[in-house]
Amino acid sequence: MLIIHNRLIPFKKYDAINLFGMLFCKKGTSLTADLIQHERIHTAQMIELGIVFFYIFYILEWLTRLPMKGRAYLNISFEREAYRHMEDKNYLLKRKHYAWIKYIRK
Repeated sequence: MLIIHNRLIPFKKYDAINLFGMLFCKKGTSLTADLIQHERIHTAQMIELGIVFFYIFYILEWLTRLPMKGRAYLNISFEREAYRHMEDKNYLLKRKHYAWIKYIRK
């Protein structure tokens, strides 16, 4: 995974963001193995859906979760999968395609 340290991306309070399989980090961000694994899981999701469809689905799911209780971001199926398995270094070796689907909930 290509890691780019810069001052512009990501915006606001976020330390890192995965855009098109590249990890953009604010300068000075401490990259942990768990964070990198989290972003690698997102890259796997992007590859199986196609980058454009990944972002379309991500945004649509975020919008539908805005009125729900809690933070919409943490309830997105892609994020739920990535957070659940970011400590498992072997997860991507055993991960089934479209595993994020089982994290969709109402």
